[in-house]
Amino acid sequence: MSTTEADKPSKYMEKLRELHLRVNEARKSNHVEVVEEDKRSKLPSNWEIRQKRLQWEEDDEHFKIECEKQQIDPDRMRALDVSADIADRLENRRRKKCNTDEGFSTYADASHRKYLKMTKQIKPDLVTYQKEKEKLGELAYPTADTIGLTDRKDTPEAVERLAKQIIEQGVKRRAYSRRRPFDADADIDYINERNKRYNELLDRHYGKYTAEIKQNLERGTAI
Repeated sequence: MSTTEADKPSKYMEKLRELHLRVNEARKSNHVEVVEEDKRSKLPSNWEIRQKRLQWEEDDEHFKIECEKQQIDPDRMRALDVSADIADRLENRRRKKCNTDEGFSTYADASHRKYLKMTKQIKPDLVTYQKEKEKLGELAYPTADTIGLTDRKDTPEAVERLAKQIIEQGVKRRAYSRRRPFDADADIDYINERNKRYNELLDRHYGKYTAEIKQNLERGTAI
């Protein structure tokens, strides 16, 4: 028998041992994955989110410590890593979440909110603005001692645009206003139509708090 034929059984046995080792390694790996999957299935549904949150808080704390060591404002450093469009979206989202408008409070507040809403719709004419700045010169940046600001006049186009906006607002106001039927049995606690609407607004927001006081006043039992 040649040497090559005698070595064949040993080669087969070596390959068989390698296959057994691979099978055992695969079995162990599968067992580890099954155990890990079982652990994950027993965890709370929001476990991964909580871990990411904890990791973020830990990284943020380290970031603040490093900024304090370098005497740098952490918020300013974060802002440098955020693009302008993303910063605008985050700011708009924050403003929506922090909306503290609780409804009608006073006519002054309502007028102020209306003013802010209208100014957001204005599209400034930067070309005309720049030309007017060049024309005014130092008067474009007035002080308490500046004289001559009353000489400025708006263009006919600007006056026409303002008049058109006022007319459109009146049309919208009439379209949105609802004429409620007159109730002859209702209490008369107003002196004119404007005062009536004001009392209705107050009653809508604070009526449940003042109902008992009003009843005591009507019965004469108020202290």
